[in-house]
Amino acid sequence: MSRQEIISTLIESKAIAVIRLSDPGKLIRVAEAIYNGGVKGIEITMTVPDAINVIRTAVKELGSRMNIGVGSVLDAGTAQRAIDAGASYVVSPIFKKEIIETAHRNDVPAMPGAFTPTEIQAAFEAGADIIKIFPADVVGMAFFKGVLAPMPHLKLMPTGGVTLSNAGEWLKAGACAVGVGSALLDKKAIDSGNYKILTDNALVLIESIKKAL
Repeated sequence: MSRQEIISTLIESKAIAVIRLSDPGKLIRVAEAIYNGGVKGIEITMTVPDAINVIRTAVKELGSRMNIGVGSVLDAGTAQRAIDAGASYVVSPIFKKEIIETAHRNDVPAMPGAFTPTEIQAAFEAGADIIKIFPADVVGMAFFKGVLAPMPHLKLMPTGGVTLSNAGEWLKAGACAVGVGSALLDKKAIDSGNYKILTDNALVLIESIKKAL
């Protein structure tokens, strides 16, 4: 898919699961569980041990069904290595123009992190496809409404503070999609191998989103 097609697919799906695991061997099972609940996009963070190879394996096994991106990217070199491994979009907790440029050079969407209206607009002007507001729980939904009132051209995605039940409220506040981590990916369930809980969580999340649309 082209960069624009990937962006459209991510926005259409509305939810991206932010995956941080201490045991990368469980990632495929985790991804399959949330896919069964309706979540079609995952962000494999660079904090996952051996993240690049994990991305490569995930793309090989799940790439035909899910949008697989890389997260927690802090520099252009890491972005390029992840893209070479098959990542179809690049997410960062920070705004660095070099990361956006690397992603676009590979026809891949860039989703940098930003926090203030000035930083958000600067990221947009640098070519950001979607801007990740992080940590979103600090600013809240009212911030999204406030920023988008004078700058409706922005595509904003909250990460941090998104729960299974309030995802739809973030969309109503103006978010184009949401990033969901620990609320969806129950650590105890993963540790015990109870993947059905993850599927159930995904179903609740998707239902919240559907009610908002």
